[in-house]
Amino acid sequence: MKIFVTGSAGFIGMHMVESLLADGHEVVGFDNFNDYYDVSLKEARSARLEGRKGYTAVEGDLEDYGFLTELFQQHQFDRVCHLAAQAGVRYSIQNPSAYQKSNLEGHLNILEACRHAKTPRLVYASSSSVYGGNKKIPFSESDPVDNPVSLYAATKKANELMSHSYTHLYGLQTVGLRFFTVYGPWGRPDMAYWLFADAMLKGRPIQVFNHGKMERDFTYIDDIVAGVKGALFADGLEPYEIFNLGNSTPENLMDFIKTLAAKLGVEPKMEMLPMQAGDVPITFADISKARKKLGYQPTTSMAEGLGRFVAWYKEFFGV
Repeated sequence: MKIFVTGSAGFIGMHMVESLLADGHEVVGFDNFNDYYDVSLKEARSARLEGRKGYTAVEGDLEDYGFLTELFQQHQFDRVCHLAAQAGVRYSIQNPSAYQKSNLEGHLNILEACRHAKTPRLVYASSSSVYGGNKKIPFSESDPVDNPVSLYAATKKANELMSHSYTHLYGLQTVGLRFFTVYGPWGRPDMAYWLFADAMLKGRPIQVFNHGKMERDFTYIDDIVAGVKGALFADGLEPYEIFNLGNSTPENLMDFIKTLAAKLGVEPKMEMLPMQAGDVPITFADISKARKKLGYQPTTSMAEGLGRFVAWYKEFFGV
């Protein structure tokens, strides 16, 4: 198939493109290389993809609707895998307009481009953050998600609603994926595990929020990629679908820190802090629907995943 992947220089996007190319698909990757975090990391990810058989890289902005429609006219995409977004819960408190442009306007432009090109299926990234402060666990796709605790979460919920309207109005098949705390090699420097690793190796104290009383459904990148591919290619999906993609095994934050420190071979120094605005104490995915419809089955343990991340991190930075 010919597949359009937005956010191709991003963490999940790069891994997604690599896997699709390995399976023999033709991929057009799209990214704007914004400076939310170090652009050189995005460039290094992009460089891994350049020159591979079947790959075309395009630099552009989701807000540039004219450019997007030209791309869709030039390529008759069989699938669109929309992973580009302004990420980060905490940054959405500091810079809300970035989320309006990328996550709302950008998502609308993708929907419009898919509608006019009659794209058979759009798969897009939502987030576990849509569950907000839900008390019922594990989080199920059928749970109400009307109380976001961050603007980032609100934009992801809006993406699901916008997609539903396009499925209802125009028959566009849309599949939203609620990712749960994705980690692994080539990850994002704003994520906790990366910040922890950097601080530990430099002998700085790490900031531990809610005094360590947090649980996260950490999900390894390879498992996420397998789930996204299931969403792209599975038969028998409804016109509008939402799936949780998590590990379905919440890990205590202190255990996570202890395991990461052991893999790094250091003793962590910790600064215990109260809960941050926009954060939640636990995330826990019910993945029974994804198992049934997508054949999704995560297999990577926290210890194994963190070991792979640390090996990559040390090699990449020459530690």
